[in-house]
Amino acid sequence: MWKHPWGYKEGFTISAGLVLTGILLQLTTGAVNTDFLQFPVNVFLGGLYIIFIVVLSFISNKNTSIRWLSGMTASITSISAFLFLVLIMGLTRQSGVHDNSGILGVLGFKNMLSSWSFVLVFIYMMSVLALVTLRRLKHFRWKKDIPFLLNHLGLFITLFAAVLGNADMHRYQMVVGSENPEWRATEDSGKIIEMDLAIELNDFTIDEYPPKLMLIDNHSGKTLPEKQPVTLLIEKAPTAGSLLDWDVSISNVLENAAPVVGRDSVHFVEFHSEGAAAAVYVTAANRKSGKQAAGWVSSGSFLFPYHALKLDEKVSIVMPDREPKRFASDVNVFTKDGKNIHSVIEVNKPLKVNGWKIYQISYDERMGKWSNISKFELVKDPWIGWVYAGIILMISGAIGLFVTGKTACENKGEND
Repeated sequence: MWKHPWGYKEGFTISAGLVLTGILLQLTTGAVNTDFLQFPVNVFLGGLYIIFIVVLSFISNKNTSIRWLSGMTASITSISAFLFLVLIMGLTRQSGVHDNSGILGVLGFKNMLSSWSFVLVFIYMMSVLALVTLRRLKHFRWKKDIPFLLNHLGLFITLFAAVLGNADMHRYQMVVGSENPEWRATEDSGKIIEMDLAIELNDFTIDEYPPKLMLIDNHSGKTLPEKQPVTLLIEKAPTAGSLLDWDVSISNVLENAAPVVGRDSVHFVEFHSEGAAAAVYVTAANRKSGKQAAGWVSSGSFLFPYHALKLDEKVSIVMPDREPKRFASDVNVFTKDGKNIHSVIEVNKPLKVNGWKIYQISYDERMGKWSNISKFELVKDPWIGWVYAGIILMISGAIGLFVTGKTACENKGEND
């Protein structure tokens, strides 16, 4: 071992050594703090790193160990170590803060991106990737090497930009009411930040899925069956269906209703003001016992309680809260440089303003479709363009490999 040419034993030993070194550093110095890697520090250090890699590439012909780093053995072993840590990260709940609970927390694996083991293995893998790419570039051949270089260069740019730009990425949440424009947002830590833009909420709307009915146990309140409750979707009236042993028919559906309480009964009527809830008139008959029941069922709202129909001593029919199909906010966005932008923001359709992406993430769920506030996430990532560029290069390389591989197979067939 450790006699040139090095093999897989040496490669895996180096990787294991970096992981163990990272664990020792984690135990003695704590987690890696990357907050300082903000512009222009990240650009300066990134430039120095690239210069260092280029110098190593030039002297690799004179140094056997450095030349080994640009070979396949180093590539496979470094990627294996990196994927091993990524696998741990995928199987371990990441806390986002330094969490020392349990053995994984002590080792730093509950916040993998700031653990020493991950940082050291990542730098090692990136260095090997860069040296492999530069080595191929020195002996460049147009047809054979373009897909290879596009793949490797794209991967390097993507990972390099993602890491260096992490500290420059800003992510805030803003809760906007219907009264006044909101300039303030909060970090994950709860710190309040004054933004360079304001959001004014004009209107908030929700499109809901049709109401549905299900059975619950009168004593425990649990759905029936407990783990996989049966449901009956009500898209129109009249309609009919079944819930376990009960044949159910719906003769009336009110999208917006309010209860009118009588001496012995509750009746629902059309109501188009704030707090209205869906209500349906249900008739049910048990196929085994012949027992029948009829009455109104409603999901209720923040203003009115839900209303169930008791079928017998054991079960009742209820309507759970309706699930949102789409929710969106009609907003005006004001910026300090004088812009006034009117737009509708909804889930997966963010608004882009001055480098910010404004995402619709939530609302006042207690108020439901009558919510008078809207919750947004504001994200700015100045390095995202480089990440996308790297991904495009990787895709181009993959297409190139497919084309050149297909051409090579066709040429081989002709020669045969």
